Amino acid sequence: MAGTLIALLASAIATPGTATAATPHNGPDQHWAGSEIAKHETDPPGEAPPPSLAASVEGVDVSSHQGNVNWSTLWNSGVRFAYVKATESNSYISPYFAQQYNGSYNIGMIRGAYHFAVPNSSSGATQANYFVDHGGGWSRDGKTLPGALDMEYNPYGQTCYSMSAGALISWMQQWFATYKSRTGRDAVIYTSTSWWKTCTGNYSGFGAINPLWIPRYGSSVGELPAGWGFHTIWQYTSTGPTVGDHNRFNGAYDRLQALANG
Repeated sequence: MAGTLIALLASAIATPGTATAATPHNGPDQHWAGSEIAKHETDPPGEAPPPSLAASVEGVDVSSHQGNVNWSTLWNSGVRFAYVKATESNSYISPYFAQQYNGSYNIGMIRGAYHFAVPNSSSGATQANYFVDHGGGWSRDGKTLPGALDMEYNPYGQTCYSMSAGALISWMQQWFATYKSRTGRDAVIYTSTSWWKTCTGNYSGFGAINPLWIPRYGSSVGELPAGWGFHTIWQYTSTGPTVGDHNRFNGAYDRLQALANG
C-alpha cells in the first residue's frame, strides 16, 4: 500500500497539467497527434479515403503509444514520410523517439519531429527550446521535415487550457518565433478546425507562414481553419495498418522533398 501511494505521488509530480494527470491512464505516453481529437470530435475513424486524382504521398505519425515500430513493413506498404512525437510540455521526452526517428530515416523515409503542447504549463519559448534540445532540431539533409507543433484539446483539463484566445495566440507566436530562431525554419502546425475555432476564435494570422497538418477522419479534409487556403498534410485515419495514424501529404514527392529542404 505504501509503495502504491509513493508511485502515485511521484506520477503527480512528474506529469504536467491538473491533478487528474496523476493517473497512469492520462500521462504523456497516452497523448499523440489526434488522441484528444478522437475523444472530442464526431467524425468516425476512417480507413483510406477515396483515391485522389491529385498527387499525394503516404505518411504516418507515431509516438510512444506505438512502441517500437516496424518501419520495413510501413515502407513496403508505400509509406514515405513520418512525424514522430519527441516531447510534451517541458518535462517529457518520448522513450521511443530514437527508435522511431532514426528507424524511419534509416529505412529511407523523410521524417520530422513534433511537440505536444501544454500551453498552461510553461511559456512558448520554454517549450520550443525544450523541443529543439530533445530531438526537434532541423538540418538541410533532404530527409528532415521542419518540426511540428501539436495544438489540440487539453488532456489534463479545460479544453482551451483555461487560456483566452489572445493568450493562446501569443503563446503560439512565441513558440514559432523561438523555433525559427533556433532552426531557421517555420514550423508546421497540427490542429483541427473545431478546436481552432473554439480556442483561438478562428484566428487567421498563421496561415500565410506555417504549413497546416489537419486531422479529419472522414472522406475529405473538410473545412480548414481561417487563414489557410489549402492543407499541407491530412491525417485521414487513426485506425490505419501497422501504426494507426496515417497521413497524406498534399503534393508530389518532390514537393515533400522541398518542404524538407526549406
